[in-house]
Amino acid sequence: MRETNELEAEVELEELERYKRVYLEQPKRSVMDIVNEQQTNKYIVILGDPGSGKSTLLKYLALNWARSPLNNSLSLPIPVLIELRTYMRRREDKECDNFLEFFHKCSGVISHLNQHQLHQQLKSGKALVMFDGLDEVFDPAQREDVITDIHRFTNEYRDVQVIVTSRVIGYKPQRLRDAEFHHFILQDLEPEQIQDFIYRWHELTFIDTADKVRKRERLKIGIETSQSIAELAGNPLLLTMMAILNRNQELPRDRATLYEQASRVLLHQWDVERALQEDKRLDPKIIDYKDKQAMLRQVAYRMQTGDKGLAGNLISVGNLEKILTDYFKSLEITQAREVARVMINQLRTRNFILCFLGADYYAFVHRTFLEYFCAWEFVWQFEKERSITIEFLKTEVFGKHWQDETWHEVLRLIAGMIDVKFVGEILDYLMVQDGEAEKFINLFLAANCLAEVRNRSVIASVANKLLDRLKNLTKYDLWYYYNPYMYHEKKLSEEIRTQALAIIAAIWKDNSKTLYWLKDCATNDNLGRVQGATIEALASNFKDDPDTRLFLKDRATGDNDSYVRHGAIKALASNFKDDSDTRSILKDRATGDNDSYVRHGAIEALASNFPNDPDTCSILKDRATADNEREVRGAAIEALASNFKDDPDTCSILKDRATADNEWYVRRAAIEALASNFKEDPDTRSFLKDRATADNSGNVRGAAIEAFASNFKDHPDTRSFLKDRATADNHQDGRGAAIRALASNFKDHPDTRSFLKNRATADNHQYGRLAAIRALASNFKEDPDTRSFLKDRATADNHEFGRLAAIQALASNFKEDPDTRSFLKDRATADNHEDGRGAAIEALARYFKEDLDTRLFLKDRATADNHQYVRHVAINALAKHFRYQPELFEIYYNCAVNDSFEGSHDPWSQPNPRRVALEIIIKQFPQHPQTLPLLRDRAENDPDEQVRNFAQQKLIMFQKNEIYNRYSVV
Repeated sequence: MRETNELEAEVELEELERYKRVYLEQPKRSVMDIVNEQQTNKYIVILGDPGSGKSTLLKYLALNWARSPLNNSLSLPIPVLIELRTYMRRREDKECDNFLEFFHKCSGVISHLNQHQLHQQLKSGKALVMFDGLDEVFDPAQREDVITDIHRFTNEYRDVQVIVTSRVIGYKPQRLRDAEFHHFILQDLEPEQIQDFIYRWHELTFIDTADKVRKRERLKIGIETSQSIAELAGNPLLLTMMAILNRNQELPRDRATLYEQASRVLLHQWDVERALQEDKRLDPKIIDYKDKQAMLRQVAYRMQTGDKGLAGNLISVGNLEKILTDYFKSLEITQAREVARVMINQLRTRNFILCFLGADYYAFVHRTFLEYFCAWEFVWQFEKERSITIEFLKTEVFGKHWQDETWHEVLRLIAGMIDVKFVGEILDYLMVQDGEAEKFINLFLAANCLAEVRNRSVIASVANKLLDRLKNLTKYDLWYYYNPYMYHEKKLSEEIRTQALAIIAAIWKDNSKTLYWLKDCATNDNLGRVQGATIEALASNFKDDPDTRLFLKDRATGDNDSYVRHGAIKALASNFKDDSDTRSILKDRATGDNDSYVRHGAIEALASNFPNDPDTCSILKDRATADNEREVRGAAIEALASNFKDDPDTCSILKDRATADNEWYVRRAAIEALASNFKEDPDTRSFLKDRATADNSGNVRGAAIEAFASNFKDHPDTRSFLKDRATADNHQDGRGAAIRALASNFKDHPDTRSFLKNRATADNHQYGRLAAIRALASNFKEDPDTRSFLKDRATADNHEFGRLAAIQALASNFKEDPDTRSFLKDRATADNHEDGRGAAIEALARYFKEDLDTRLFLKDRATADNHQYVRHVAINALAKHFRYQPELFEIYYNCAVNDSFEGSHDPWSQPNPRRVALEIIIKQFPQHPQTLPLLRDRAENDPDEQVRNFAQQKLIMFQKNEIYNRYSVV
């Protein structure tokens, strides 16, 4: 949708940026504090990487209850722990229909509970229900079913605290967020926490004082002197393995060897130390831990070649038995199948490396072991059996999986286990892949594979080539034209540049030139926001350099670029919190810096790092009212509410700012902070209801409406209030917020669908109809009438934005329908407004790029449409979805020279197709023989001054050879 001059239309970009900053810069909190805030955090999703402690946390909560004195435990909420993978299997096997039936009668539960008694306990609210492992329900449709079951459960038992855990990768938050779940991510252990763990572990493990101290120090040194091991130590599971290994040897310096030795601990050492008797059917003289490792390699290999691949971590007992039986037959062991069953039981109950999921399925207890054994099997076949070649590794293993992040750990481990010369070949292979559409994941994977190599000098030329490619990425821009003020595209290019800087800083930190290069990048005015990320990368990777601290202090106060000062402030707070100057610099910048972005960063850094300083709260209170920039006041309000909720003034300050501040942005921030942090305050509901009707900004009323709905969904008046606001609010933002809140919070109410249809046709403003159309499509896609209703709105709505919303919803939700493509082509030519035609063209290019006619159709629209906006959309859709196609150069060239646009290029209101085509040519064809002459011609002869200026700037870049560096990274 093109931007308008209405205030609320401009707000979206700022708010997206604000939400991003709030998420990234909010303070880290103890997970126990979050769990114990039962009123504020009734529904919680705990996200984390494998081994981060998600399942352990839930078991710890249950164990705490079990260990409490009997008279206390009876008054505490009873913990109810449900492994979702087990539950889903029982549900699929028709053993149960819901969680209560699962506990009542299904196998696989820790203890059966009478469902009627459990129902009464849950109704009373005296329970803590924990759903573990949403990510381990692998089938997407089944995962949606589980989420639906959780929705129903929270609707039925509204007073019960609920915790859900999941891995980060692959998790989709929207449905649980709509159900009022708060999301938190388990962070890696901080260095101080790692040291605390090491101290406590050795205190509990060793009796001999001298031995305890010696091995404790050896483990500390082993972690501190190896970057790869230090990265792993932040993971609680792997840190535990390191501690066990360290009892008898120094830690290995690479991850593959560490995993090999960790598996040896589980498969052999624990049995020996616990003096466990061997099963007579498993003769240790014939079957030792190396055989177990070999079998597990084959098991992991079988898993990764299955339907679910590495994302599954799942194998049927039949396949598992067959792998082990075949292995034992190769050893000429009699009764191989019986021995295989004994081995499965031992791997599960004694070695703790496999676990039973129920319904005749097994898995590795931790994904790390699946990935390690899978990688080892490929290496075994390559080096020992010689059954696969380096070409197979490159094309079939790396070539087929570099785009899949769930495979990256396996690929990195392979790189760390094979001869370095072969790693060089793999890196060369990865570098020639086209990874631009995947955000250059090929180059970042190559860098991470290089990090696994201990002797990089053997492939120094390859490593240097990779470094050059990554340095070019720090100046990267997207391959198509975009409005430079649009948040999404700008964010994409900044993410790539920032990631390139961070990975160079981390992987080439031992290169003497890296520090100087980073300092140069930090002062390069062309990098914009990326400069701040450069400062942070420099600080985190060169913290021990004697100049780093002084450099940050100097940049935090003396640099004339606000991005640099902001980044230096964050880096000081994160890396040099204990420095005596850090606190005073933050205080000074929070009030004295002349740039709002810097003050904003200083306020957040103060609040998250120095909440106990007596000045912090008073500074936040002052900035919440006295700062002359709305973004800073908003940041101070959010920080005050998050960090000083218990201060007696906080709630009243929020209420005052929510009504008295003269900026809608600040009032909105105050309303959201009040709803998030003071839901239990008896006045909050009535206050939100008042702001939802009385504030003079539709945007603020919309925020109050959404906060009111999400926090007081169960109040009997809420739905009727939303329906009233969805029709009676005099601004489209207020009505739109009410419509969205109704759809997300009352989807199951029988009136909601018909109400949305009414609003999608009867609302007197296009934005109100637009909100209803989108809510209907996203919440009622399965309704048989939705598709026909969207088609009707895509043609019959009397405003282009209403038709645009229907076109987009139809394309994204019904792309498999055989009529959708032809309908979009019709709208791309027949709609009477450029926005409608443009939306149809973009949808065709996005969802039907593989169709043979799409490219021809876009080329026709790029020249034949009578409006410059549609021609610009078609030209850019070609560039975006058909990258670097030589046959398209001619159409771009003709557009850059001959398009009939009159006036001046404006990225907001009237983008000039000639300007758009010229930028595409520079980005995709910088070395074409006609590009430089075209630039010279446009710099002199284009009738649009904006185009002439653009061409002149690019000519200067050509003269400096910067064009080739910036647009030659793929």
